[in-house]
Amino acid sequence: MPSDSPALRLAPGLRALRHRNFRLYWSGQLVSLVGTWMQSVAQGWLMHRLTASAFMLGLLSFTQFLPVLPLALWAGVLADRTDKRKLLLVTQTLLLVQAVMIAVAVTTGVVKPWMVLLLALFYGCVNTFDLPARQSFVIELTGREDLSNGIALNSAAFNVARILGPAAAGLMLAAFGERGCFWINALSFAAVLAALSALRLPPRTEPADARPIGTTLKEGVRYAWGTPSIRQLLVLLAVCAGLGFQYNVLLPVYARDILHTGPREYGALLSAFGAGSLVAALRMTQKLDRWALRRHLLVGLVLGGLGLLLFAWWHWLPAMLVGGALAGFGLILYVSSTNVLIQMTTEDRFRGRVMSLYTLMFVGTAPYGALLAGTIAQRFGAPVATSLCAVMLLGGALWVSRRLRQIEARDVAEAAALESENEAEAEQPS
Repeated sequence: MPSDSPALRLAPGLRALRHRNFRLYWSGQLVSLVGTWMQSVAQGWLMHRLTASAFMLGLLSFTQFLPVLPLALWAGVLADRTDKRKLLLVTQTLLLVQAVMIAVAVTTGVVKPWMVLLLALFYGCVNTFDLPARQSFVIELTGREDLSNGIALNSAAFNVARILGPAAAGLMLAAFGERGCFWINALSFAAVLAALSALRLPPRTEPADARPIGTTLKEGVRYAWGTPSIRQLLVLLAVCAGLGFQYNVLLPVYARDILHTGPREYGALLSAFGAGSLVAALRMTQKLDRWALRRHLLVGLVLGGLGLLLFAWWHWLPAMLVGGALAGFGLILYVSSTNVLIQMTTEDRFRGRVMSLYTLMFVGTAPYGALLAGTIAQRFGAPVATSLCAVMLLGGALWVSRRLRQIEARDVAEAAALESENEAEAEQPS
């Protein structure tokens, strides 16, 4: 069980931080994520500097997320079978190695586009095993009672980093070039590795699963697909995330080619999306029932789509910052609500495998959406490609609206039937 600090008085929205292990893990993640966002900004800027091609930006994202499709389900089985802290120590160390390799390539001046693509592929392979382990590890740090708050605080940390990282990267790019961002990211891994090493967790007591890996993999897929609410959330996520979340690969095009600005404005655009996302993540720290979370799905998709349309077509930096913040708010409200709804429904023994499916649908579909967005942007321009993303989000909102009406009608019918049964029982002679 997690180590609690009963004397620590925290606001309800921060209740998961009363657990020592979660505080350590969350703090280390926050520092490391700032570095990760700095590397992400520098990587896109580097590729566009080397190639001046929107298609190559799409190809970069495609390459980075390509490993998710063949590896995600196996990663979920590994997360359910092994000590998650040990697995995370391995994956985070490998990500540190990747950051050092790209930093050295840029610093020595030998970097080529193919090197950036190859290192992005390496990152994607490692990250595929890192994501389901991190997603399913939270319950071991917070307990079930604070799980939803722990997920929300993790999202808040991600989005704080999404503001600070790009803003710092913009300044670093202008002052020192891409190499500074890559070296800072490499150094930031020290925080998360130290936090993982300092955790105090009880030893694993459940016996090792001796069944073939293929058997447990199929069991997890059958469980998720056989649970209607989980299946519907995953399919919607695949469509909306795979095609609707790919605006970010085109941000260097907006900064360099449409606004004719530099790395500071590029960082500002990314930070605007992060600012809106942070507000959504803070909203998610409140206690929310299933109906509130379902409504968030609809609101998030609508605001995300409208924000992207504003961002795509109003080529004035202040308006684009507003559009980016609105889109960021909507997208994180939607995806965080999806995460919490899935984890609230999932049995503990399937958690790693179900979260690997979440990773598969959220990240595994991204390569194809990114490649499509880059191709359309190369042919018709970035605003057209971003508008396609917005249309996919608004289409998802229409489906959620229809589904919510069906659920509400079903609940009303069930309540009416129950009331009729109670009245009939009351009328019977005692």
